[in-house]
Amino acid sequence: MRTRQRGLLLALGLFLSINALASQAGFRTLSVPGLPADPGPIPVALFYPTQAPERTVAMGPFTVHAALGGAPEAQVKGLIVLSHGHRGSELAHASLAEALARDGYLVAALRHPGDNWQDGSLLANGPARYFSARPQQASRVIDALLQDPAWKDRIARDARGPRIGAVGHSAGGYTVLALAGAEPELQRLATHCASERADDPILCGLARTGDPAATRTGQTDQGVPTLADGRVRAIVALAPLGAVISARSLAAIQVPTLVYEAEQDRYLVPRFHAEWIARNLSGVELRRVPGAWHSAFMDIPGMPIPTPDGDIAADPPGFDRPAFLQRLGTEVPAYFDRVLSSAAP
Repeated sequence: MRTRQRGLLLALGLFLSINALASQAGFRTLSVPGLPADPGPIPVALFYPTQAPERTVAMGPFTVHAALGGAPEAQVKGLIVLSHGHRGSELAHASLAEALARDGYLVAALRHPGDNWQDGSLLANGPARYFSARPQQASRVIDALLQDPAWKDRIARDARGPRIGAVGHSAGGYTVLALAGAEPELQRLATHCASERADDPILCGLARTGDPAATRTGQTDQGVPTLADGRVRAIVALAPLGAVISARSLAAIQVPTLVYEAEQDRYLVPRFHAEWIARNLSGVELRRVPGAWHSAFMDIPGMPIPTPDGDIAADPPGFDRPAFLQRLGTEVPAYFDRVLSSAAP
């Protein structure tokens, strides 16, 4: 018992020592080989703790505050995979990634091949392919970093292996839930959109989202492969897509889960998505963000970016997105600190 207590104290001490040293966010990019069915690579933005001075750099419509190419710390608290939403960008949540990096984590923000601001071909291949490829791409990034000589020995480990978490927004919220064991039920999504299209119009208006999972050959896909990644030990889902997830798989999830709900979300109406997840996932923490629209979890871009829900920079009157993002940058690292610091199963 004393040995176990000493081990827990050492683990906590490691977390605290890394946190004390790391005060800046570093930034590098990485290219990860794609899935066998997708010849293209997976672009990844890496945020990590460093002592190098940060600077402000505009990268397309978003701004990164980090030390470009700065030397990483000898060890990080863990690896956090970050999954953006439908047709999104790996830099759309840079402020959250930077906050996690300053807290001591290596953050791997991937650009989902076929579902990003440059390429929307993945959904055109049908829902079955869409909902299976996204979590598989995230797992591919985990594979690469755990094998990368520059990073594999830096990621903190304990008796359970490397400390790995995942955070995702919108379709990225579905993606990280799938890594934890959530399973897409395509017929449920089709039934949902057949009956609730008027109340969940943006989701159900996306191309083919509410149709049976037809492949390119016109055949119907009846299932998807196992998508869970047992290495992921904690997840944070920001305004997640939930209507496609089976209640049975949610009830079986054992991974600690924190869900954020945007109170005025019109893109993924909470009662069909975030609240559906919370009703069916035992032990989930649900945090409602008063007055927020769906894009509240994204950084404010320097140019208009239209979506089916309007410009992603827009907020309801009275909602202070910079203040909320600052709060999110405190709460999410604190959650991962609390959950991943424990060596207990």
